[in-house]
Amino acid sequence: MMEVPRVGHSVSSPTSPCEDMIKNLSLDAIQLCERAGNKSLDSGIAEMEELPVPQNIKISNITCDSFKICWDMDSRSKERITHYFIDLNKKENKNANKFKHKDVPTKLVAKAVPLPMTVRGHWFLSPRTEYTVAVQTASKQGDGDYAVSEWSEIIEFCTADYSTVHLTQLLEKAEVIAGRMLRFSVFYRNQHKEYFDHAREAQNNKMLPSVKDNSGSHGSPISGKLEGIFFCCNTEFNTGKPPQDSPYGRYRFQLPAEELFSPKTNLYFADFYCMYTAYHYVILVIAPKGSSGDEFCKQRLPALDLANNRFMTCSEDEDGRLVFHHAQDLILEVIYTDPVDLSLGTVAEISGHQLMSQSTVNAKKDPSCKTCNISVGR
Repeated sequence: MMEVPRVGHSVSSPTSPCEDMIKNLSLDAIQLCERAGNKSLDSGIAEMEELPVPQNIKISNITCDSFKICWDMDSRSKERITHYFIDLNKKENKNANKFKHKDVPTKLVAKAVPLPMTVRGHWFLSPRTEYTVAVQTASKQGDGDYAVSEWSEIIEFCTADYSTVHLTQLLEKAEVIAGRMLRFSVFYRNQHKEYFDHAREAQNNKMLPSVKDNSGSHGSPISGKLEGIFFCCNTEFNTGKPPQDSPYGRYRFQLPAEELFSPKTNLYFADFYCMYTAYHYVILVIAPKGSSGDEFCKQRLPALDLANNRFMTCSEDEDGRLVFHHAQDLILEVIYTDPVDLSLGTVAEISGHQLMSQSTVNAKKDPSCKTCNISVGR
């Protein structure tokens, strides 16, 4: 474990304007400093050309909240290096709202250790996010000031999705609030009439998988990657039937649950989130065994026991018939990874309302909710 140095003066940045602000946080291996600075205005740092400038920066072992960094250095004055200064910034989005609060640059101050060095921290690294990084070498002087090299070139990289370890943490949090299991018998999908007309006329009477949107956790490994068809299975506890309201359209395709969910399929946990409301959502994936969707999920998502889990089950009764149950206190979003023929069910207009405010299309997760967030990037 590296000793954390004390920083008494500001650290310049290769990319940011000056603000007279610095925060020092003690970490296991690095010190985190959030500020913006300009070398010409930083009185506490002396510039010494003989300190080597980091070259050929390489980023590796990238996860959703960590990465390894290494670089080459000229042997000149290498023994004088006591610290590394790492300037880490979210890459600017040209389409971002110009009135939105700008992310504060992050400065990492680490004692000089053998490379590669691991940088880890969920408080300044988010999954699926593009960053820029530059490095300085520094030599701490007797009076506490630093002599520094020039900044290295700026390198770009992107953090990774949640791993199965992170998803298992989400799964365990979702289990806590899942509630009792209610019986259901059908899956259903609401859409506009034009959607079903197009499926009949242009898609050989089939609903086809499409790429999942960006709703839910920012680190979800299925967003923008997994192809599937969205279904619901929740029922009203007093009737045991699907609700007559829907955010997604006035026409509903409904089919027997065994057409999608059976011992011939695998079931995966994909996400747990909320949208600044009391309702919590769990995303599950049903994939026919051996399908391309199944192979995708096997590598990225925790698998669930079909007959024994807290979210949605398929089991046999005494007569050998399949029986289905869903969690009462969660809204389940079920993704089926193969095409579905409309002949397997029926399409009819619902009698309730189209509640657009409850739509989860591209919905962003509430990062402040303690129920559905884990200690990695949101």
